[in-house]
Amino acid sequence: MLRVRSCCGQGQYYQPGPFLKGLGVVGLVMLVFFFGTEARANPLLLVDMKTTEVLMEQDAGQPWYPASLVKMATAFVTFRAIDNDRVSLDTPVTISARAAAVPPGKSGLRVETSITMQDALNLLIVKSANDVAIAIAETVSGTVENFVAEMNETARVLGMSATNFANPHGLFDKAQVTSARDMAVLTLAIWQYFPQYGDLFATSLVRLGEKNLRSNNNLLTEFAGTTGMKTGFICSAGLNLVATVERGGRQFLAVVLGASSARERGELAAKLVVEHLNGTRRGTGKSVASIRNEPGMLPVDMRPRVCGPQAQAYLAERNAEFPMGLDGQPSFLTAEIEERSYQVVPLGRIRVVPWPRPRPASAPRMPHQVALEIVPTSVPGGVVPLPRPRPHGQVH
Repeated sequence: MLRVRSCCGQGQYYQPGPFLKGLGVVGLVMLVFFFGTEARANPLLLVDMKTTEVLMEQDAGQPWYPASLVKMATAFVTFRAIDNDRVSLDTPVTISARAAAVPPGKSGLRVETSITMQDALNLLIVKSANDVAIAIAETVSGTVENFVAEMNETARVLGMSATNFANPHGLFDKAQVTSARDMAVLTLAIWQYFPQYGDLFATSLVRLGEKNLRSNNNLLTEFAGTTGMKTGFICSAGLNLVATVERGGRQFLAVVLGASSARERGELAAKLVVEHLNGTRRGTGKSVASIRNEPGMLPVDMRPRVCGPQAQAYLAERNAEFPMGLDGQPSFLTAEIEERSYQVVPLGRIRVVPWPRPRPASAPRMPHQVALEIVPTSVPGGVVPLPRPRPHGQVH
């Protein structure tokens, strides 16, 4: 049910707002010229997590800069390393000089400070700490470069055909690209292969000393049934979100890329879920794996519209077009959910001699059929068994 916010909101998404209505044909033409001929609808995707059916899709194969959604892949590679006994949740992760030098957002831990891998994963996902992403990569694979190679091997095995990783944190690199479809594939793989880490993505607050480091995923505390996952922002990407929600006995996965504000991305994701629960929309009948990525296309660069000279006009357009959650407007984000918190306890400052650990040539690799054919949990006439947490050492 929608409620009216006392501050900050938006209007109906599929009805032209007063801003666009007042433009007329000439104004619309000028608007397209102003924002560039490459301007298009931002990628949106809603998936039934039990069947992998696409419930709603909009430009889901469009190349896009992932920003900190990359950290879900960083977590996935680390989960596999734990499962293969290369590291454990108790393994010390040390902030190197390279890690400390990376731009914010960061944990603020000093060089040579160590934390457990479990603490590091919480800072990686909840705080979205870039320094910790580098430290995890160095701990798991010896070097950041080796770790990124593993990330790209994971993308290949999972069938993420639009994705290329360039770093483990998501800061801008023109070579780092993905799509809404590929982010959905990665999310489904995380939930299927490593459900034991679900609490990590559901945590909204990490305590580090006297600092309270909160997640930017406001659905965790404002939209009932939210179980995860991750947000991301860089100027060239806009505001990205992957969210998983359990409601009415169903499990939804929503992807919103390139939003103009945190309000917009959160309200859009919630709107997609509510529409399907209310029966406003029906599914497409196709699976996530069948969505066609668009090879050869360059990612849309949102920098001029999000951080550049067009930002004020673009935000005004988006607010008018989708005012849900603005002052005096209805909102889907009205729940008051208690924060799930986690306490990080640093191990102290430890000087570590570099120990490169390249992946052995004989190390087990996920078979290619891991892709998406194993993701559906139910089919007419029976249940498809899922590979749940496995004994240590078993091949993925």
